[in-house]
Amino acid sequence: MVDVSGKASSMREAIASASVQTQPDVIALIEQALVKKGDVLATARIAGIMAAKKTSDLIPLCHPLPLSKVSIDFELNAASGQIFIQSLCRVQSQTGVEMEALTAASVAALTIYDMCKAVDPAMVIGPIQLQQKTGGKHGLWQRPTEGAAL
Repeated sequence: MVDVSGKASSMREAIASASVQTQPDVIALIEQALVKKGDVLATARIAGIMAAKKTSDLIPLCHPLPLSKVSIDFELNAASGQIFIQSLCRVQSQTGVEMEALTAASVAALTIYDMCKAVDPAMVIGPIQLQQKTGGKHGLWQRPTEGAAL
């Protein structure tokens, strides 16, 4: 593990995203709470939060962090059959919280897959990516928007 004992503690936040591509009829089932396994989005939200809290158990050499906030939000697009997932993690610490946000978004997407696979086993997960991070030595970093000059 990297020694972070000499680093200053600061408020750190990371936002990550993932998406699940499925069929429009699956989105309708989710919106109408008709998926046989139960409330897909509520279950995926809880799974993502739990995953963020367990990140250091899953990712080797990842520091355990005292998370102060974890949130998972969903945007459903029935026309395209896409579920967009956004996770936010916040901590006052000596190291970043990006892995927790990425883990939360990933596990939320996997949970959606698990709950809906009987209806659509061809679902596709991805991309999973960091959107933004703040805090620490480097301050703010944001993913460039598509089409922006690099």
